[in-house]
Amino acid sequence: MKTKSKPSRESSLVHKLGIVGGLGSLAGGDLFYKLVKSRAVLEDQGRYHFLFEQHPFKDVLMPLDRGASMTSRKFYVFQVCQTFEASGVSAIVLPCFASHTFREEIQEEIGIPVLDMMAALRRHIDHVVEPGAVLGILASDYVRHAGLFERYFGSDFKLVYPGADEQSGLMEAMYGVNGIKDGYLDGVPLECVYQACLSLQEQGATMVLPGMTELSLVCGDLQRRGITVLDINEIYAGFATQQKGQSNRPPFKLGIVGGVGPAATVDFMGKVVAHTPAGRDQEHIKMVVEQNPQIPDRTANLLNDETDPTMAMYATCKRLESAGANAIAIPCNTAHAFVERIQAHLRVPIVNMLAETVEAIVQRYGAGKTVGLLATSGTIKSQVYHEAARRAGLHIIAPGVDYQALVMDAIYGSLGIKAGFTEGLCRDQLLIAAEHLCELGADVLILGCTELPLVLQHSEAFMIKGHQVALIDPTTILAMKCIQLAREHSGERSNLHLG
Repeated sequence: MKTKSKPSRESSLVHKLGIVGGLGSLAGGDLFYKLVKSRAVLEDQGRYHFLFEQHPFKDVLMPLDRGASMTSRKFYVFQVCQTFEASGVSAIVLPCFASHTFREEIQEEIGIPVLDMMAALRRHIDHVVEPGAVLGILASDYVRHAGLFERYFGSDFKLVYPGADEQSGLMEAMYGVNGIKDGYLDGVPLECVYQACLSLQEQGATMVLPGMTELSLVCGDLQRRGITVLDINEIYAGFATQQKGQSNRPPFKLGIVGGVGPAATVDFMGKVVAHTPAGRDQEHIKMVVEQNPQIPDRTANLLNDETDPTMAMYATCKRLESAGANAIAIPCNTAHAFVERIQAHLRVPIVNMLAETVEAIVQRYGAGKTVGLLATSGTIKSQVYHEAARRAGLHIIAPGVDYQALVMDAIYGSLGIKAGFTEGLCRDQLLIAAEHLCELGADVLILGCTELPLVLQHSEAFMIKGHQVALIDPTTILAMKCIQLAREHSGERSNLHLG
């Protein structure tokens, strides 16, 4: 008695395909039918799930002539692909040759594979035709002049296209009134396509390649007339069911909780740009920023039990997460008192600026150092720096009461940094507090509020009234860590160092 073998783990995994419909309704429906009846699906029907999305597309009836605009088509395809990505599909099937002229642009913005129909066609050709053969192409004027087939076949095959009259007839047969796109699959439209095929044969074509997905609707009729033409929907369906749908890896995207405070956010972004090793715009890091100055004041909450900023911070982080951020940066020291309670409810990591700062100090100056902390009273009260330093073997000291009052006035006062000042009284107040910490034995000072680096910059040897001290800017350290994460994401080795 024969027993059925258990399916392998790989075959039992669900393969969920999203099909972009609406770019050619009949062709999209034909592809869906051929997917459902493909051998792979019939043999393992429980594994394959299909989502077919078709929405009104205002340019669907626009002939794809040489100068056709792709803008609306690009936006439509991207929006449908975004919907599929949110639905958890494994891969996207895009049955439209014109859309494959910009498939790479869509793929850059989508985290799942948009399956390459031209790669499917090329793989099939490599199995049935010897290199050097003459291939005839039936494509719209737009696809023809975009050079799509030349990109995939031009180096190994000779490509020929219908003559001018036959090409004009092909376009009319496809896009004209009562054409193939409208469901008229015989009569004059079929004859025009047949004449275009004959034109290709006269030029020596041994096989006809489709550059219009609607040609699958009349492929059988052409084959019965002796034309060796391929059914692209059949080929694409087979290709789609054989792909594993592994996740694509789009470029790293950094999410930034901005507005805490506003100028510090801009300063942080500038440091990311300045420290990124890039020779052109495209080598810089993608950033998505929510500049939200309405997040309640962190220090006011910690000192005076005013409005809790946790919910506003969490909501901002969730929006960054939904925008595709791979990691989140919060360029605000005091806000890190709330990070631990937020992180547990996020899928992406918040880069902990305080932990990175303490680690950088240990690596550069060694453990056992006495480190002075210039920060808001909220940060000091929360003890977040003290706890991180204690774990790393560092000793943190904060200014005395009167000196701490100077730091707070330098940040929040009417002539302070949050009011837009970076010179004058606020700088003098910070230098007095810094000198005080040096006299208490600190030889490293943390600029522990992201407004402070707007006044005092990162320095290995800063002189304060006879004291030489290292000024550590956590914003710069956070920027460097984010750059490192981006480079690791792309597989590059990171050799970044603080200057």
